[in-house]
Amino acid sequence: MLVSTRVLGYGPAMMAKTPEQPTTHFGFRDVPEAEKESLVREVFDSVASRYDLMNDLMSLGVHRLWKNAMIDWLRPRADMTLVDVGGGTGDIAFKFLEHGGGPVTVVDINAEMLERGRDRGILDGITWVNGDAEKLPIDDMSADAFTIAFCIRNVTHIENALAEARRVLKPGGRFLCLEFSHVTAPMLAKLYDTYSFNVLPVLGARVAGDREAYQYLAESIRRFPDQQTFADMIAGAGLASVKVRNLSGGIAALHSAWRV
Repeated sequence: MLVSTRVLGYGPAMMAKTPEQPTTHFGFRDVPEAEKESLVREVFDSVASRYDLMNDLMSLGVHRLWKNAMIDWLRPRADMTLVDVGGGTGDIAFKFLEHGGGPVTVVDINAEMLERGRDRGILDGITWVNGDAEKLPIDDMSADAFTIAFCIRNVTHIENALAEARRVLKPGGRFLCLEFSHVTAPMLAKLYDTYSFNVLPVLGARVAGDREAYQYLAESIRRFPDQQTFADMIAGAGLASVKVRNLSGGIAALHSAWRV
């Protein structure tokens, strides 16, 4: 027996599909865009108390060399103001000040991470701001330099974060991004994959009490654009003279650009 859908109250208007929510990646999972920010915040809130220790353990201290390379390329000056995005525990800000830089504003979406940074006791010259990389609470053309280290792969819309970097930089201002990238040597890449997916989650479980957070870390690195693709995105945001330096065979990379 055929039954009219109209009699049952399911006419064409009722049967139309609800528009699908836009999705993005959270590690290897696809999630609604509206949920990613809270998922990332949960990850970093969970590991904040052991974040710096885990960085030392999982990189065998090499992350400090990468951050030194970032500061060396930036060449801080006393008259240079810096906005450091995603820098909650203060590593880049502290190094910038130690190398003679001027006032720093640290912006991070995770209040727990900012608390850990303030707890380290170096307060002079640093302003700590709870804010979103895609909607920075920073005035237009107010910073001489913009740094972002191991953060941009976690934002929902990378292009928005890059646009914000350009917006807050003064003409002639410097952009520097330090991020995990794509390993350039095939043998190293195989070893790195084994370490990332077999060792890091176990280390995260034992030291930080959160295996899933470090599983996400490994997955988020693999989803991040390669060096050239990311360089093209930076140029697409209106930043000029984009240059790339691979660190440790491409495990990490530095991208530099300027607002002209």
